[in-house]
Amino acid sequence: MDPAFPVWLEDMEQAARDQTFKDDREKMMLAVRTSAESIRHQGGPFGAAIFDRATHQLVALGANCVVPCNCSHWHAEMVAIYRAEAASGRFNLRACGEQGYELFSSCEPCVMCIGGTLWAGVTRLIFGALDEDARTIGFDEGPKHPEWQAYLRARQVEVVGGLCREEARAVLQRYSDDSGLIYNAT
Repeated sequence: MDPAFPVWLEDMEQAARDQTFKDDREKMMLAVRTSAESIRHQGGPFGAAIFDRATHQLVALGANCVVPCNCSHWHAEMVAIYRAEAASGRFNLRACGEQGYELFSSCEPCVMCIGGTLWAGVTRLIFGALDEDARTIGFDEGPKHPEWQAYLRARQVEVVGGLCREEARAVLQRYSDDSGLIYNAT
């Protein structure tokens, strides 16, 4: 593990493993809380959580660690995927269990994280804030194809957007109000 990797995220993940998540809203609110905690620790305003679809157990958390880890691809989704793959000992999460793993992201994924979701074998993607919410505060989400959701669905990845959007958007707005660094502005 990278020595710069945030200890707070590991602690938060460990504490959340003891919790029971009854539904999608509770799972999404964990991703949103992670995004808020990321801001508190000088990270970007994005959080993610991966759950086992069969057991509903948390597998991994991810926070945006681009700035604190000096790594452009450490978006919340990519960190969660990395941690889930490390925990499972597999590079293909679809192969983990009958139903696979689901990724909850506090915000609609950027173009890189869409690819990461597909290549990691995530079987369900749920996001809160929308692309337009991230762009409104200055983030560049990349040249996403307008049919990206249909493409993932065609590859057997269920996609659900806008869950807990207001809560997730509030975290983005707080980051903007606090003059948070927009590190990928072109």
